[in-house]
Amino acid sequence: MADTNERQSVRFEANEEPPKPLTAGLALQYAVLTIAGIVLTPAVVIRGAGLGDGGYLTWAVFAALLISGATTVIQAVRFGRIGSGYILLMGTSGAFIAVCVTALADGGPAMLATLVVISSLFQFLLGWRLAWLRRIITPAVAGTVIMLITVTVTPIIFDMLTQTPPDADPVAGPLSAFATLAITLGFVLRGQGHFRLWAPVIGIAGGSAVAWWYGIFDFGAVGDAAWIGIPSLSAWPSWDLSFGPAFWALLPAFIFVTLVGAIETIGDSVAIQRVSWRKPRAVDYRAVQGAVNADGLGNLLSGIAGTVPNTTYSSSTAVAELTGVGARVVGIYIGAFFLAFAFLPKVTALLLAIPGPVAAAYLLALLSMLFVLGMKIAVQDGLDYRKGAIVGISFWVGVGFQNQAIFAERLGDWWGALLGNGMTAGGLTAVVLSMLLDLSRGRRARMETRMDVKELPVINEFLAMVASRARWSEAGAHRLCAAAEETVLSLMDHHDSEGGPRRLLVIARADREAADLEFIAASGEGNLEDRMALAGEPIEASPERDVSLRLLRHFASTVHHQQYHDADIVTIRVERRSE
Repeated sequence: MADTNERQSVRFEANEEPPKPLTAGLALQYAVLTIAGIVLTPAVVIRGAGLGDGGYLTWAVFAALLISGATTVIQAVRFGRIGSGYILLMGTSGAFIAVCVTALADGGPAMLATLVVISSLFQFLLGWRLAWLRRIITPAVAGTVIMLITVTVTPIIFDMLTQTPPDADPVAGPLSAFATLAITLGFVLRGQGHFRLWAPVIGIAGGSAVAWWYGIFDFGAVGDAAWIGIPSLSAWPSWDLSFGPAFWALLPAFIFVTLVGAIETIGDSVAIQRVSWRKPRAVDYRAVQGAVNADGLGNLLSGIAGTVPNTTYSSSTAVAELTGVGARVVGIYIGAFFLAFAFLPKVTALLLAIPGPVAAAYLLALLSMLFVLGMKIAVQDGLDYRKGAIVGISFWVGVGFQNQAIFAERLGDWWGALLGNGMTAGGLTAVVLSMLLDLSRGRRARMETRMDVKELPVINEFLAMVASRARWSEAGAHRLCAAAEETVLSLMDHHDSEGGPRRLLVIARADREAADLEFIAASGEGNLEDRMALAGEPIEASPERDVSLRLLRHFASTVHHQQYHDADIVTIRVERRSE
């Protein structure tokens, strides 16, 4: 019997390879939609710092395109522990605009480069020890951050809707935007087969045709640009190693914004996994770690080159959801296009010539789907009143700060610029509330032992003590021990036995409603959640494994398996049933 949860809208999964013309077309579509952001962010930063349009701006844009292309390829290919193995576009980060403008104004490009290099090291640390934050970067937090991304970007989109020449026909902008949105949604809602895949390109082409008819598609900059060219290497700013007062004053801000950007990357890497497979899978946190490491590599390279730091672009998930193509080979093609655009000024100028209303209308369709995806992630583990409060309060705090409706006049210039980003303010609120919720649930008991069947009586004795403290009945304590036993047996079957028994850390916390248990062991292969979904189906597995998984599903109300490079963490929840 087919899985009723299978997503038929996914036409090509992450490990599949679409036809080359389709792959190239989709990659070009991704590149067209994101190259403007990659180019404009350095321009906004450099001009905002009063450095004009000189050689440094040309160099910063060139370096940003090269680094975005290289890291996009790395995200798709996944070199060791760097890269996610999915389509995750990399590009310059708008979250860094405020701190980068201040760094350029106070210390110039050389100090900016040094700050970016040092702050990138903290992102590698986060990727290395991501398991430390598993209770804080929850699906509720990640989903809230994704929803707030749309809140952060929509003011820019609405501003783009009105970006037409002063002498243009008043209806030129609205009609161009309407044509783009109508054509795109028409093919998305009613298109079949390959027509749905090309809906974004057709929508942009139709909107651009309307814009050309009304004379707002400006080809002047395209004609002036060279076909092939690179900036002078003398524009590279080098590094400032004097470490003066301005550096130390800005370093905490850069580290803070880097970690906030990493939270966005975590949310993006979780989201892209959700839309890249037909059959739902448990989130692979090794891929999440790889995405964070690739983001850190991009920031390190940006600092070395002296340009604005980068991050993952959430449009990756939206386009994959819209087109139904999650094949990682598309990411390789996208990176290649970015690399080529760095050396083709005329092509870049042509893409940037797409009128603002056309680009805004299409981005509006993408962000609408991204917002819904954030909602799905936020509720994927269930949404009780506690998690609902975290998501709801954090979202509206983000909206309030984004619209400067919360104490805007009392924050000052620096804090006002930083918290004026809704994703930053709301994401921090979600993290703080999640930490408070975790602390409010009481102290955890823990024990460490060998992952060996001979240690099961010791584990049962430990859990009986936990159940007794929470005043569980004997039957409840027995059910808790039974769930733990099946979890340990499943983990033992999950690991290669060579090298002897591994260490196992058991963390338990129980109250009058339920008990939460964590089992932390060295990493293995496969995922218990996915195997539980297959329990009872005709798969190549031993009967003992199938029975153990069935019993675990019976005793535990929820089972989550988070796989990291160095550890497997299985979290189960056992409800205390009434007598």
